[in-house]
Amino acid sequence: MSARPLSLDLILVPVDQSDEATRAAEYAVAIAAEYGARVHAVHVLSEDVVRAIDQGVVDEDAVAAEGKVVTDTVTEIADEAGVSMTTSVAYGFSTTSKLLHPGSVVLDTAEELASDFIVVPREPVTSDPGEILAKAAEYVLLYASQPVLSV
Repeated sequence: MSARPLSLDLILVPVDQSDEATRAAEYAVAIAAEYGARVHAVHVLSEDVVRAIDQGVVDEDAVAAEGKVVTDTVTEIADEAGVSMTTSVAYGFSTTSKLLHPGSVVLDTAEELASDFIVVPREPVTSDPGEILAKAAEYVLLYASQPVLSV
């Protein structure tokens, strides 16, 4: 039996409301199952959602409930595979900081959690405010210090 060239403990997968993000989560869980790793799903909120929360147009609790649906889907995928899963939510945009970008949020989360691997959805650019990760994939691929799989 040969040694594996890669040792993984924690895999990060950014998710939003898109089918592509769910597919990326499926890949992250499959890799975690193969390597005995854990998965952390970070739900990245879009600019439109963050602005609406900041302006009081959208109730933060309603956004949290929608986010729970996203993370519950990923958790179910992990549970079925017997993979340990944690989740968090992050703003992919700020009304006060020009440096906050969906891709930087993913990389900052990867750094904070000391993740070994990132699985990022490669998404078509749409106008759906729930699908924020299209802006993040290229950035993560360019600047990540961890190995990245784009699906």
